[in-house]
Amino acid sequence: MDDFRTTQAASRTAASQCDALVLFGATGDLARRKIYPALQALAGLDVLKIPVVALARGELNDDGLRELVRQSLDQHDRVEPAAFARLAAQLRYLRGDYREASTYERLRTMLQNARHPLYYLAIPPDLFPDVVAQLGAAQLGHGRVVVEKPFGRDLESARTLNGAIRSVFPEEEVFRIDHYLGKEAVQNLVYFRFANSFLEPLWNRNFVQSVQVTMAEQIGVEGRGSFYEQVGAVRDVIQNHLLQTVANIAMEAPLTRAASREERAKVLRSIRPLTAGDLVRGQYRGYRQENGVDPRSDVETFAALRLHLDSWRWADVPFYIRAGKRLPVTSTEVIVTLRHPPMVMFEEALPAHSNYYRFQLGPKTVSIALGARTKSPGTGMKGEHAELYFCDKQAGEMSAYERLIWDAIRGDALLFAHEDSVEAAWQVVDGALREASPVLPYEPGTWGPEAAGAIAAGDGGWCNPK
Repeated sequence: MDDFRTTQAASRTAASQCDALVLFGATGDLARRKIYPALQALAGLDVLKIPVVALARGELNDDGLRELVRQSLDQHDRVEPAAFARLAAQLRYLRGDYREASTYERLRTMLQNARHPLYYLAIPPDLFPDVVAQLGAAQLGHGRVVVEKPFGRDLESARTLNGAIRSVFPEEEVFRIDHYLGKEAVQNLVYFRFANSFLEPLWNRNFVQSVQVTMAEQIGVEGRGSFYEQVGAVRDVIQNHLLQTVANIAMEAPLTRAASREERAKVLRSIRPLTAGDLVRGQYRGYRQENGVDPRSDVETFAALRLHLDSWRWADVPFYIRAGKRLPVTSTEVIVTLRHPPMVMFEEALPAHSNYYRFQLGPKTVSIALGARTKSPGTGMKGEHAELYFCDKQAGEMSAYERLIWDAIRGDALLFAHEDSVEAAWQVVDGALREASPVLPYEPGTWGPEAAGAIAAGDGGWCNPK
């Protein structure tokens, strides 16, 4: 938590910090589950010292808003009396329609002397262009805007959305929030890469055989069938979370922390667009019986794909990505498999994944381990598998939303997606989504359809998280 109390070298000056927070969608599910707990935590750290204007359509007043926030904390987090009191004192409610100009006239009055407000759009993406246009028309575009994913549904819609936002806010004031980039585990991966010089000689095509990224969930759609019908696994987590993870793994060392966004974008631009042969889609049996799901749905709840990066560092190194629901475990892992030694000296054939770096990215545990071979007891020169742990700990107390909201207020864009990254990520998956490869059934509790195994078969198969 010390980074909240010290000045970061990459942070902007106090003059660029936001002096008000306007939360659109103040009564919605996202605000209740994630944003209000994060704001209470920031208030508890005594760093949230700006007015918070909560805007929604519901018939509330200031006291009603405070009660809604309290109930949300009771349900999704917990009420910390001192921190809640600080937050409650800063809350103001504004009722209004997002598409009506009068709403923004009243908002301008409420903001009074705020010179650099932060507008947080916790609303459906189809409302983003309307709200941004109204902010511009009301001459309120002098602040900073945070937009939640999904950033479009395909490459064309992403470009349209970026254009609408850019017509009012300059790119440096646009913060596209992907909570996955704010997770302690994902940041630990980046830190481990660039804080340890022993990795750099190995982190390239000369020593790396392949890279695997797996995001597995035991749960199904959990009552969100109507939402999932609009996205599917590729749009929900691969196009954003997992491609950003690939970018963190593969990017060159940035000259500054702020340059990380551009280095991630370079990686995404280097990925060849997917073809139908690089993607296997699956759907767990029983998905079509979920509430809100079309009985004939062909939406994927599982996807496995093979990526190739056309770059000097990663040429000919395959990246295997998969994500799915109703799998055997809930875990997100990265496996960077190293090549075998050039000669076999001992009385054994080495297994496919004998040397590797393993990064466990949650949901609860953060671990970094090195897979190695050690000699088995006895007279023969045969070995056994061992893992040498560099790091094994519980994820930090700071939530992704705490960190990201505070970074947006300060103007630190390190953990936010640049428009080039968003469009480059859509460029990777856009063609494969349009081709609409068949959706294969799989049994709940398995690792997806059998055909997914062929994606990584050339490199010893998938490494399943424990």
